[in-house]
Amino acid sequence: MKPTIELREVTRRYGDVVAVRKVSLSAFPGQVLGIVGPSGAGKSTLLRLVDLLESPDEGKLLMEGEPVRVDSPKATEFRRRIGMVLQRPVALNRSVRNNLAYALRIRGIEEEEVFRRVDAELKRLGLADRSMKNAKTLSGGEMQRLCFARATVFDPDILLLDEFAANLDPSNVALLENQLKTFVSSGGNRTVVIVTHNLFQARRLCDAVALMWDGSVVEYADKKKFFENPDDSRTAEFVKGEIVY
Repeated sequence: MKPTIELREVTRRYGDVVAVRKVSLSAFPGQVLGIVGPSGAGKSTLLRLVDLLESPDEGKLLMEGEPVRVDSPKATEFRRRIGMVLQRPVALNRSVRNNLAYALRIRGIEEEEVFRRVDAELKRLGLADRSMKNAKTLSGGEMQRLCFARATVFDPDILLLDEFAANLDPSNVALLENQLKTFVSSGGNRTVVIVTHNLFQARRLCDAVALMWDGSVVEYADKKKFFENPDDSRTAEFVKGEIVY
C-alpha cells in the first residue's frame, strides 16, 4: 500500500538548532499514527512539515508518492485536504456557526450542503445552543470541540492533531476521542497523525507509534510491539516512565 505521507531523511533547522534530524517515517491510508516523545524532541515541528507550513532543509516530504514543498504548485491542493487541530484552540472572531461554515465555503461547498454539515456537527458536539454566540466566548473545552469540528467538517483525507486533548477535563477528552474514532471509522482511507504526551491516549487511539528523541525517530512500530516489545531501550524506558532526559 502506498503511504499517504512519507518523509525521507528529512531535516529541519532553526539557526544552529536541529529540530528534526534525518527522519524517515510513513503514515498509511486508514492508519492512526501516534508521535510521542519528551518535550523538545521535534514532534510539533514534524507535524508542521507534514502540514506544509514549513519545508525541510534536507530530505523530501511526499504526499501520495509525490514530492511536495511549501512553495510547490501542489501544496495548495494538498493543504485543502488536510485538517489540523492545535493544542491551543484558535477561533475566528465570528459566530460558532460561521467558524464551521468558513471551513466549507473556502473549499467551494454549496450553501445547502454547508448548512446541512454545520447543523449536524453542532448537534454532534453539543454546541447547537451556542451556534450564534461568538466563538471567543466559549469555554476551553467547547472551543477545542469547535476546532476539532472545523478541522473535520470538510471530510479531510489527512487529519493532524497536536496535543488536541491536552489540559482538558475527562469529559471533553472522552468526547473528542470518541469523535476521532467516529471520524476514522466513517472513512476507510483517512490518515491521522497524533502528537501526544499521553501514552494512555496513544494506546487507546493509535495503530502505530513512533518515538522521537532529540529530533530523530528512534522507534517506529505497530502499537502492540511498541508498548510490549520495542527494539530500542529508550522506548522501553519511556513507556515505563523510567527515562531521564
